[in-house]
Amino acid sequence: MTSPIIDLADVTVRYGANGTLALSSTDLRIEQGEFVALVGPSGCGKSTILKLVAGLLQPSSGGLIVAGRESPAGAVRIGLAFQNPTMMPWLNIRDNVMIPLKIVEPFRQDYARKKRGEYAERAEALLARVGLAGMGDKRPWQLSGGMLQRASLCRALIHEPQLLLLDEPFGALDSFTREELWALTQQLWLDKKPTVLLVTHDLREAAYLATRICVMTSRPGRILEDRAVDFPRPRTLEMSYAPEFASLVQALRMRIAEARTAPVALVPTQPEKVAA
Repeated sequence: MTSPIIDLADVTVRYGANGTLALSSTDLRIEQGEFVALVGPSGCGKSTILKLVAGLLQPSSGGLIVAGRESPAGAVRIGLAFQNPTMMPWLNIRDNVMIPLKIVEPFRQDYARKKRGEYAERAEALLARVGLAGMGDKRPWQLSGGMLQRASLCRALIHEPQLLLLDEPFGALDSFTREELWALTQQLWLDKKPTVLLVTHDLREAAYLATRICVMTSRPGRILEDRAVDFPRPRTLEMSYAPEFASLVQALRMRIAEARTAPVALVPTQPEKVAA
């Protein structure tokens, strides 16, 4: 049996010595190649878990293992995409996409030599893949929000990460653009099978993309329910209106409503399957 790429064991996070308890006794195991979505009430600690895995935050207590190491730093190549694409306005889109190649090994040592050749070609190929062919020379302010988010996905993937962390990357987009990017994200995952941890408030998004959905309690957060999602791939928007899909979304919605109103009384359930 292989070791999980992410393993949180009885993790607690408190901000400050006497500050907010964000996570309490949280357990989460994610295997290589899984696509796991974290859902739950606002402020329940979803982004806190993402920061732990990214090495941006340390647990107050408990165990955290990423790719076999106690410190995520250097354990595995990580790609990050957030709700705000945060492009550097003084760089064109191609150079923004190539930023990870400039700072992440083993690409960093060759950046000066390859940035106008092989690496630029890699960036242009990714941009074309997400529908941004010919946009490499544009500045960020010349692109729409949806186009910037596509470029942000390219930046998160250009250094071939084994672990992709997505923090509400489509939350600020209109519903049509958001659904287009669901399909794109699914295909990118199917092509390379990185391990993905997605934080989202959109339950349809979670059901469309994830192999597992973890529901969290209100703060202090912990994993309340862990569901395997077995709808066939590739998933389509038409599937998202099917009765079994709608049933899953409604069950998740009710579970989160319970978590918001009475978190202390709830007991974590065992992982269950959601059949196609």
